[in-house]
Amino acid sequence: MRNYIAEYLGTFMMIFAGTGAMIINDVSGGAITHVGVALTWGMIVAAVIYSIGDISGAHLNPAVTIGFAVAKRFPVKEVAPYIISQLAGAFSASLVLAWLFPEHQTLGATIPTIAAEKALVVELILTLILMFVIMHVAFGAKEKGLMAGAAIGTTVGLEAMFAGPITNASMNPARSIAPAVVSGNLEHLWLYIVATIAGAILAVLVSKYLMKETAS
Repeated sequence: MRNYIAEYLGTFMMIFAGTGAMIINDVSGGAITHVGVALTWGMIVAAVIYSIGDISGAHLNPAVTIGFAVAKRFPVKEVAPYIISQLAGAFSASLVLAWLFPEHQTLGATIPTIAAEKALVVELILTLILMFVIMHVAFGAKEKGLMAGAAIGTTVGLEAMFAGPITNASMNPARSIAPAVVSGNLEHLWLYIVATIAGAILAVLVSKYLMKETAS
């Protein structure tokens, strides 16, 4: 149960800070700036990984949980409880933000500014990159593990920096589902679920191939 609570709290903190920065940037007339929003996403991810990583692994992301299960680094029976905990945390954060900013129409939902099929490809690649980094820094030597938070947080921040203007750089089904449902912006939600899960699985397959080649 402590793992599930950690995933709930970690995902809550990530969505509250990340989408909260997007909302506050909008209502303040751009006081945070796009760069500030991207840095917020990266820093909150790093902070949460360092705070609960040794409790639950700090997945914070259904695509990552599924990816770890596909890689046989996470028990299949734990996938559903983890995803439920992550979604609960994300929805709690979005509901709090909806109460704080009832006038905001999107609540930080991931809405593409390019064609849906192009946004799907972008999100697939973004998630592939993120999961690839996670696969190669979250396991192995202790020194590598100590850098996991910084490496993963930096990856999230840089992807949010360059892809934010076209897809809002989701890389995470829970991050997209909660604000979309709470704000009622459901039109493009499907692509953020399909692309992120597919990207994570593809990253696992590529990583396993590379690791097998290295081992041989």
